[in-house]
Amino acid sequence: MAVRTTPRTWLLRGAVLAVVHAAAETVRADFGVHHPTARTTFEAIMLGVLVGVAAVWGAIDTARDVPERGKVWLIAALVAGWGAAILGIVGKSIFVDQTGVADLGGALTGGAAFTALLVLVPACLGFLAGRWIRVPGRARADAEPPDSEAPDVEPPAPKPQRGGSRSGPVS
Repeated sequence: MAVRTTPRTWLLRGAVLAVVHAAAETVRADFGVHHPTARTTFEAIMLGVLVGVAAVWGAIDTARDVPERGKVWLIAALVAGWGAAILGIVGKSIFVDQTGVADLGGALTGGAAFTALLVLVPACLGFLAGRWIRVPGRARADAEPPDSEAPDVEPPAPKPQRGGSRSGPVS
């Protein structure tokens, strides 16, 4: 019987990452208003943190062997993109400036697509990294059994040779 992915799996990842990305966008905009000269360094650090969150979570999903990881993260990336767009507009309008409904169109198209890629690509890289993480107590399917568990197999007996052999004893 195949294990199916529940909506809770992708909804959790999408909602959490939407909140994280929207908070990061709001903090980035506020920081840019108050510290315009240090904005580039702050944005680079913020981008690295966002990429790291998705990559680590993707690696953990691979190590935990979450079924249908690719499908889960694709849907989660779409949810995170649109959710972060809406939450980011709300956050900036409350905490930073007078961002309004006029900015929602660009946020739901280009901003959402960028956020979705910023979630999906690092998560897929995390899938690759997760192959090297070993969870204690969990047997890996591709691992070989230790020598103590290997069955004892006797080597096959040598075949008798026909005719005389010049190098061996005559029987």
